[in-house]
Amino acid sequence: MEKTYNPKYLEKHWAEVWEQAGYFAPQGKGKAYSIVIPPPNVTGSLHMGHGFQYALMDTLIRYHRMQGDNTLWQVGMDHAGIATQMVVMQQLIAQGQDPYKMGREKFEKSVWEWKEKASSRIRDQMRRTGISVDWQR
Repeated sequence: MEKTYNPKYLEKHWAEVWEQAGYFAPQGKGKAYSIVIPPPNVTGSLHMGHGFQYALMDTLIRYHRMQGDNTLWQVGMDHAGIATQMVVMQQLIAQGQDPYKMGREKFEKSVWEWKEKASSRIRDQMRRTGISVDWQR
């Protein structure tokens, strides 16, 4: 038996088990209770402030589940277009490109590529922390 705590394995394993079992889908018979996650900016990755916010919301959601409420924690993503645009512009400039000269279509393509990369990282981070949002929605 491994005697060293391995968070990479444990976080991934249990997040997948809980998600596949549908533990986080609304199933209570009591009153409705829901929280919508304010979506994180797709400017990179989650930080301690997100972790603190998610811990508070997760505590409330789990409490209401234990009370038998019909509980939903709805996940969201990507709400800060201006912040995302600034990150992509800074990246392009660092690569020696001028975002103002590349044309709208090329620039927009760069933004969508970054958005997919950053939002995938953020979703993975959220899942690994074990927050109990309904990932099927």
